[in-house]
Amino acid sequence: MYGSIFNMDVKEGHEGELLGLMDALEAPAGMLGWFVMKPDLDDRKLIGVAVFRDKEAYVANANRPEQHESFMKIMDHLASEPDWTDGEYVIGEVI
Repeated sequence: MYGSIFNMDVKEGHEGELLGLMDALEAPAGMLGWFVMKPDLDDRKLIGVAVFRDKEAYVANANRPEQHESFMKIMDHLASEPDWTDGEYVIGEVI
């Protein structure tokens, strides 16, 4: 499995719209799952996790024009570009 963990700095007053936008997105081919966490210690941050079947599926999604369009809409609600950490998940279980 391959994917990304990303930290988002949400503009004040934009969290609801951002979460609604993200919730409406359709899962792309090869995606196994995704999550968004609101950490206890910071009201303006959100942490996302995306999990794909493999790196090829992840890269194919990243190169889709629809993904770029969705990302640009998400950026309207963020104070800065997310901090991305991409890599292979080396242990875990889908239950």
